[in-house]
Amino acid sequence: MSRLNIHHMVLGTVATNCYLALNEETREVIIVDPADMPEKIERTIEELHGKPAAVLLTHGHFDHIGGVEAVRSRYGIPVCAIEEERQILSSGQLNLSEVFGPAVTLEADIWLKDGQKLDLAGKQITALHTPGHTKGSACYYLPEDRVLFSGDTLFLGSVGRTDFPTGSMSTLVRSIQEKLLTLPEDTRVLPGHDEETTIGHEMRYNPYL
Repeated sequence: MSRLNIHHMVLGTVATNCYLALNEETREVIIVDPADMPEKIERTIEELHGKPAAVLLTHGHFDHIGGVEAVRSRYGIPVCAIEEERQILSSGQLNLSEVFGPAVTLEADIWLKDGQKLDLAGKQITALHTPGHTKGSACYYLPEDRVLFSGDTLFLGSVGRTDFPTGSMSTLVRSIQEKLLTLPEDTRVLPGHDEETTIGHEMRYNPYL
């Protein structure tokens, strides 16, 4: 099994986590939520001698997509998102970018379905549709590495906000219980903000679940 090395950056005005998942054997990189500051993302990739393979978006809010077009253009790589997030990504009002600055909209290159398997950077990835924070929120699970990129669905001791357009607390909790808490307890959970956790820790201590 090729080793996965995950590099973490905190970017943008609301401290969003961007992850670079590097396959140590092939040097291919998966970029998860290029939130902002594409020059910093590109510089880090250069330092890693990485070869970007794709962008994975956990959802379409402005603080997770600000650097997408720059890295897509720079590397010529596809952007992947759950198909139910098309409306959020295409509206500066719904993705809140109009509230915080210039409107940002985009189209994914690959629209994913729940449970769809991806082979990226030599890794098997499962896209999990986890609505609640937004209608098309997604998490990405790498079973070989026991890693889950949870976006703004699941946090350390908390869950995502549901007071934004297309949000629903009951839907969010159901998504977590049915899609995430069924994963192995030692799965690392890498969220869109704040610190990482594990599935087991959240099963036992998360007051929302």
